Amino acid sequence: MGNCIPVSPSLLESRNSLLDLMELMGNFSSYDDDDDDGNETSLDYGAAPCHNQYCPFFQRVAPPFLAVTSAMAVLGTAALLLALAKRPQWPQSRALVAQLAMGTGLFAAVLPAVALGIGQGWRLGTALCRLMHLVWYWSLFAQGLLVASGSCGRFWCRWDARSRRLAVAVWALALLLATPGALTSGTAAVPEPSCLRRSVDLVSPVNLLHLGLCLCLFLLLPVAVPAAALAVPRWRAQWAPDLAASWVFLALWVPHGAALATELLLHSRVLPQTCGTFQHFDYALGLSEALGLLHCWMGPAAVLLAARLCRAGTGTGPSPHSITPAP
Repeated sequence: MGNCIPVSPSLLESRNSLLDLMELMGNFSSYDDDDDDGNETSLDYGAAPCHNQYCPFFQRVAPPFLAVTSAMAVLGTAALLLALAKRPQWPQSRALVAQLAMGTGLFAAVLPAVALGIGQGWRLGTALCRLMHLVWYWSLFAQGLLVASGSCGRFWCRWDARSRRLAVAVWALALLLATPGALTSGTAAVPEPSCLRRSVDLVSPVNLLHLGLCLCLFLLLPVAVPAAALAVPRWRAQWAPDLAASWVFLALWVPHGAALATELLLHSRVLPQTCGTFQHFDYALGLSEALGLLHCWMGPAAVLLAARLCRAGTGTGPSPHSITPAP
C-alpha cells in the first residue's frame, strides 16, 4: 500500500535509516525520472533532501490493519458459506454467491503473508512473492468478472453445463488478466529483502499492460456495469438489492483506480513534482488501497444483509433469482 519498500521496524527507528526519498525508492516508484541523456537521475527540490513521512506511518499501521482485515474476511466468508449451506433457497444465484465467497477467501488468504512481509521482511524468495501477487490479482479480476456477469444477464440462475463452462471461463480469464501483475512484482534487498508490488520501471510494457487492466477493473467496470444494468430493460427488470450488494466490490476499489491514474500523471509530469505532491500522493495511494481491501469482509457482509432484507420482505418462498437445478 503506497510506494514504500517494506523494511523492519529497527531500521525505521535508526537515525541512519532516514534515507533520502530517492535512495529509498530507487527504481521502484514514480519518484525517479531520467534526464535527457538517460545517465543520471534528476530530482532537485532545492534545499534539504525529500524525506517521506508516509513510509514510517505505513510500516506501523499496515501489518495490524492487514491482520484484522484478514480475520474479518475469514469470518465474513465463513458466515456467507454457512448461510448458503443452511438455506436451500437464496435470493440470488447460489453459484454466483459461492464463487464470490471463494474470491474473497482467496484474497484473504494472502493478507497474512503480505502483513508478515511488511513487518519482518520477505524471506520466501521471488517465486513465492510473484505467486502471492498472482493470487491477489486473480481474486480481484475474478470478482470483477463475476459481478459483471451477474449484473448483465441470468447466466447464474441455473447451475447447468452452460453455467459451469462460464465459471471455468471466468476464472481462467481472471488468471490470464492477473499474470502481468505477477510479472511486474519481484524481490529486492534494499535495505533488506522485500517483496515489491512493482520491481520494473513504471513505463515498461508489462507494467503498462497491468496498469491498463487495473484501470479497466477499478474505473471502467464500476461505471459500465451499473450503467448497463440500468440501461437495458431486460437487465433492469431483474435488478434487485441483493444483486446490487455485490457492487460493494466495485465501489470500494474506485478510489484506488483514480490513484493509479494519478500515478501515471505524476510520472508524465502533468502534475507538479514536489515533495508535498509526492507525499500526499503516497497517502492517497495507500489509503485508497486500504479502502479497497475492505471489500473482502464488507462484500460478504453486504450480500448477507441484502439477502436477509429480501427474505424478510418477500417471505421464505423461492425468488425468481434463485438457482434452479438443471433437469
